[in-house]
Amino acid sequence: MIEALLGFAAVFALALLRVPLAFAMGFVGFVGLGLLRGWGPTAASAAQVVYDTGFAYTLSVVPLFILMGNFVARAGLAHELFRAAFAFVGHRRGGLAHATVMACAGFGAICGSSIATAATMAKVAYPSMKQLGYADYLSTGVIAAGGTLGIMIPPSTIMVIYGIVTETHIGKLFAAGVLPGLLCAALLMAGVATVIARHPEAGPAGQRSDWPARWAALRGIWGVVVLVVVVLGGIYGGWFTATEGAGIGASGAFTFALLRRKLDVRALFEVLSESARTTAMLFTILIAAAIFSSFVNFTSMPGDLKDGITRLGLPPLMVIAAMMGVYVVLGTIMEELTMVLLTIPVFFPVVTQLGFDPVWFGVLIVLVVQVGLISPPVGMNMFVMNALLKDVPLLAIFRGSAIFCLPLVIGLVLVLAFPQLALWLPGLMK
Repeated sequence: MIEALLGFAAVFALALLRVPLAFAMGFVGFVGLGLLRGWGPTAASAAQVVYDTGFAYTLSVVPLFILMGNFVARAGLAHELFRAAFAFVGHRRGGLAHATVMACAGFGAICGSSIATAATMAKVAYPSMKQLGYADYLSTGVIAAGGTLGIMIPPSTIMVIYGIVTETHIGKLFAAGVLPGLLCAALLMAGVATVIARHPEAGPAGQRSDWPARWAALRGIWGVVVLVVVVLGGIYGGWFTATEGAGIGASGAFTFALLRRKLDVRALFEVLSESARTTAMLFTILIAAAIFSSFVNFTSMPGDLKDGITRLGLPPLMVIAAMMGVYVVLGTIMEELTMVLLTIPVFFPVVTQLGFDPVWFGVLIVLVVQVGLISPPVGMNMFVMNALLKDVPLLAIFRGSAIFCLPLVIGLVLVLAFPQLALWLPGLMK
């Protein structure tokens, strides 16, 4: 137990010294295992982890979904999602903010990353809101919060990694994320309506679109609909695996980008390079987390934690609620994937010991990570807003993000209280 606690302390200390978390986890895990097991077995174990991770067939779903998201962004489908949503709700007060949430949900269904969704929508939606006179705190807050839908509405990179590490069915995780994702989108839109009710000047109404313009805007998103139906429908229907679905999705997104004449040799090189960089980053984190997990599992911490919770006699839901609190705190200082991989070795055995469904717990993790991503002072999506929107005061970003934390917390509480919100659709799968 003491060894694991010292390991966690060392990881956080290195992080405070600005050492990348992947290197911090890998280094601490390797040194810890070396001291406990011996350097020879540790070196052999680390080499095996690198080999197994690099050649794991199931992990090929990660670069394929990343590639699909990058091709979709290059094809301009995010702009068309926003344009279609604006055509229907843009004429209302706060309509552009509602349209942003709807576009984030649609883009999340073909992206899988909260940071990528927030960054894309900052480029797509913010200029329109700025031009119409939206308050900065509302526009940046709704983009940052809407971006978190990218990891809830499937396909989700976090769900894929969680499924692989915990050996939970990825297709069922994807299905479990649908209703909570739509619930979060509805709650964010309710949050926008509440802000507008109190401060009508924060979100002026835009120009009304007639029905021919609306139908034309809807026709523009047929590519998104086709990708979502084919990829997710095929996975849910059992026609192909998540990895095969990711390959089909990447091929389809590539075809759309070609047909729209958005790809030349230079653009293709940029998409492939960006996908390779992102994949390399994710795999580095995954390998480091696996080494650190081996160290934690070799100590007595998981067993001691389970025994300690059993002796305390706490209600199981109280234990889960405490875990959610830890994730909220970690979300303010860590990248989403890193904190999930850092905590799974400790939390997951406790969850299974308490008899909870791993699919439900996976959805809870994603929900609480969403809250952490926009929790001041250093939620990752706020960093994205600050980096891309140089003219927006940091205080406005903090204010807007803090406002939209509440709808996501309500979504977390609802799924915690009513597990069937997450488990109903997976229960229908074959």
